[in-house]
Amino acid sequence: MIGRHRQERLQWCQEHVVWAQADWASVLFTDESRFCLNFHDGCNKVWRRPNERYCNATVVEHNRYGGGSVMVWAGISLRGCTDLYVIQNGCLTSVRYRDEILHAIVSRYAGATGLVCILTDDNARPHRATVVQQYLQAETIDRMDWPARSPDLSPIEHTWDLLQAAVSARPVQPGTALMEEWAGIPQRRLTSLIKSMRRRCQAAIRARGRHTRY
Repeated sequence: MIGRHRQERLQWCQEHVVWAQADWASVLFTDESRFCLNFHDGCNKVWRRPNERYCNATVVEHNRYGGGSVMVWAGISLRGCTDLYVIQNGCLTSVRYRDEILHAIVSRYAGATGLVCILTDDNARPHRATVVQQYLQAETIDRMDWPARSPDLSPIEHTWDLLQAAVSARPVQPGTALMEEWAGIPQRRLTSLIKSMRRRCQAAIRARGRHTRY
């Protein structure tokens, strides 16, 4: 990590370490993540009797070449989470991000929850386009300045880990597995992750802006 990024991270954490839980209640942490489909990466050990090598009960079928993957988007806050959105038919452009996510999900979510919305994202290029900036201003949605290269500061990164573990634990992973498991993540888990923001900031301050164990 170069010195400029470290300094930006350190400054951001120093500004936000004093935030109370009520301050974080307005923040919607958002992110995209890619998940493999029909992929089995666990090790299931079985004892086979003689002549049972190819018995159905001792074989787990999977696609040798991964079976493809999907890109998803979601947001979490102290007041709940958005639906999991599957990004289909190509890349997420700035116009698609504005129309399919900000307009269709974030604005409605903020209105439904009464959330004074402060949006966080990972600084990807589509998130910073002019059409996106104009839409956020028109909808009076604030964006939080987010330090670059800082996944350890974002609690939603750990939410993806929860989702991956839940999906991987299924003996069979249908196409609806991601949606079902996302809807099943308890709000208390999301709340616990967001409540860790002060500790995350403190850890980064102790590390003088370097990456932390989070």
